[in-house]
Amino acid sequence: MRNFTSFTVIIAMSFLVFSFTSLDVDEIKAKNTSVNIENGIVPKKSLQSVSLDDASIEQFFKKYSKLKKYKKDVLDIYTKRNYKSIWYDEKNITEFGNLLYQKVNVLQDQGIENKMPYKDEIDEAFNESSEEKPTELDTELLLTNMYVFYASNVYSGVDPATLKKIGWYLPAKTISYPKILDSLIVDSNRLNKDDNLLFGQYYKLQEALKKYRKIETDNLWQPISINAATYKDLKPFDISNTIKDVRQRLFVVGDLAQDSKSDVYDEELMAGVLNYKKRYGLKLNYALTKEHIDQLNEPISKRIKTIMLNMERCRWIPTKLSKASEYIMVNIPSFRLIYVKDGKYDLVSDIFVGTRMTETVIFSGNMDRIVFSPYWYVPTSIIKNELKLQMASDKNYLADHNMEWNGGRVRQKPGPKNSLGLVKFMFPNPNDIYLHDTPAKSLFEFEKRTFSHGCINVKEAKNLALAILKDDPDWPVDKIDTAMSGEKETTCMLKRKIPIYIGYFTSWVNDNGEISFFPDVYGRDESLDKLLYSDSVTMK
Repeated sequence: MRNFTSFTVIIAMSFLVFSFTSLDVDEIKAKNTSVNIENGIVPKKSLQSVSLDDASIEQFFKKYSKLKKYKKDVLDIYTKRNYKSIWYDEKNITEFGNLLYQKVNVLQDQGIENKMPYKDEIDEAFNESSEEKPTELDTELLLTNMYVFYASNVYSGVDPATLKKIGWYLPAKTISYPKILDSLIVDSNRLNKDDNLLFGQYYKLQEALKKYRKIETDNLWQPISINAATYKDLKPFDISNTIKDVRQRLFVVGDLAQDSKSDVYDEELMAGVLNYKKRYGLKLNYALTKEHIDQLNEPISKRIKTIMLNMERCRWIPTKLSKASEYIMVNIPSFRLIYVKDGKYDLVSDIFVGTRMTETVIFSGNMDRIVFSPYWYVPTSIIKNELKLQMASDKNYLADHNMEWNGGRVRQKPGPKNSLGLVKFMFPNPNDIYLHDTPAKSLFEFEKRTFSHGCINVKEAKNLALAILKDDPDWPVDKIDTAMSGEKETTCMLKRKIPIYIGYFTSWVNDNGEISFFPDVYGRDESLDKLLYSDSVTMK
């Protein structure tokens, strides 16, 4: 326990030390520098304005009981900072404290609707004319709790245990509140943007959130009128009021550079429709079906909520992912795979994924081998639920489908009709999920592609293999072609393991600032919405 006597001795010793150093104190003041201490950084003018120790902190949490969930983190912060005051510069709250308060006041800009308990008391601390200010001790600790509240909501999001409960098995991001606090004290501008704390996609979605909220505020999201009973697909050079409404909408969201007010489906609108369909992952043609109009007519509030939900998902992603030189990202709702090499998109491919009954799992792994002309060992569940009935009704079923029994299991031999196609990409995991080719190429013509038993079927499977092995002299193109002939299974062990991430994002912003929206194929937006916003007046 620290007392006034020990505090006086510390101050006296500090004075003597500085008296016999060669430091020019006036010069330090002029430069407004900071002094490093073990386990932290303290602003140069920080004084012990309040008396902090374990007992005073304990008493604070008895008084402000709704903040108890932050007690451990608060104690950790002050322990590492030797119980020094964080938020006072002489007798005033620091500039950093004021900036953090401003950020908490506009937390909705971060896509967050949570409110901090005792916010009224914090408001009084920042109200210069208030006669009911909290004590300096209470203010100090309220601001530290406000920092943890902000950091946990903006930088962390849902805790790792909850993520597993909702089926998100990608690596969880870990952060240190004391270390983040130190970095923010040094440079408070990091409160506005810090790519070391948040996945870069987060900030792109944040800009999109501003745009869509302004559209809502300006009442520009006008309904597109149709007669559902008589509606026929719109095509180029048709004329109708619906076309005029579609044009206005595509102008508002940025798919058209201008709104000519024309009700003719002209070439200008054709280009806008293609851009809209590209953003939504739809089949690229000029037809506007009733389903497309219904999609365009979804309330803007839903679009805003979708952006917010995906900002939350970005909080869970380690920032090192986007900085890796090589990885594969699969996004289930967009039905798309991206292979990144040397920081650039090396290959993009359409995919199809598991049905709602056999959902593709959200997780990560490390690809260690490519198998050409693979056998397909039929999962026990498929044998039990599907093959047994077919074999019972047709004794030649296995032979007709190029299958055979092998060690008590059924497997399909290599060949062009093999369910795995001519190549599969393996990354050991308990879910027995992998990427593979498919003979069912026609399924890629569908806009919503949920057809598999959980594995990821890749349209450009051969090109993915070529891209991965491009720099491997042991695997030239002709050798890959021979291995993919379908005659025998051949395994290529990769010289470097490639991280693969299977994620779930229903909105995404590209490098040009264009936002895409994708179908919530597994209903995960709805469940996350309930988790985050069913009681938004409570804190995380």
